Amino acid sequence: MTPDVTAFFDNATNTISFVVKDPEGTSCAIIDSVLDFDYSSGRTDTKSADEIIAHVQEKNLKVEWILESHVHADHLSAAPYLQEKIGGKIGIGKNITIVQDTFGKVFNEGTEFQRDGSQFDKLFEEGDSFMIGQLRGDVLHTPGHTPACMTYVIGDAAFVGDTLFMPDFGTARCDFPGGSSETLYQSIQKILTLPEDTRIFVGHDYKAPGRDEYAWETTVSEQKANNVHIGAGADQDSFIEMRDTRDATLAMPKLIIPSLQVNMRAGQMPEPDEDGDVFLKVPVDKL
Repeated sequence: MTPDVTAFFDNATNTISFVVKDPEGTSCAIIDSVLDFDYSSGRTDTKSADEIIAHVQEKNLKVEWILESHVHADHLSAAPYLQEKIGGKIGIGKNITIVQDTFGKVFNEGTEFQRDGSQFDKLFEEGDSFMIGQLRGDVLHTPGHTPACMTYVIGDAAFVGDTLFMPDFGTARCDFPGGSSETLYQSIQKILTLPEDTRIFVGHDYKAPGRDEYAWETTVSEQKANNVHIGAGADQDSFIEMRDTRDATLAMPKLIIPSLQVNMRAGQMPEPDEDGDVFLKVPVDKL
């Protein structure tokens, strides 16, 4: 089946969120939503999420799933807000527990922070499947960028999160805790074994040099032939050398500190204090 895919581009974080609809019904899933966050003021906003809600309501869609491809380090998830407004079960990869354990220590969360993934409604693992109406989704575990990265193959479309970018931009960084360029290479090979005409939808786009427009849809065949990091049969050793060298030059994403604290909680803020105020921590010399 060929799902109907509607993309929502967030200019502040270069994130693409997707609404994936059963072509023969009204059921849909939302993938990688964005909660707007101004770091300078600490203020949140729901403008980006409200655009998705307006689309769902205008089309009279039924939200079955709110899916996360991984624990994002560059934007906050709007999953709880969307769930409250339009329903759906929140899902992520089973290895969220590894991410929670790692960053629970980084942010000194203490024993009250549950590291068992219980903040999510569903923890997916390799080989799992799910339904969006009559549309089947299959789950691939594609770590390397993070331990919990998942690719959701829904009909003829694969939603790869940050694993792959557009062919002219390449692949994801692997230098976050739990990341691995060797593992990423192997995960990408798994994605590239999908049928050649499988549509690939990427989670971010930054307009590679020479390209004027943002883009987020490509195919397996285009990635295999043209991806500047992995295409044309690039071997594992050369990819690892390229990726590790490149990652050593990259700065941390500007929203990594708030994003990790919120996203490892399925998009929820930390518990408020006795006055009802919410605070995020800034670890020093930890990242």
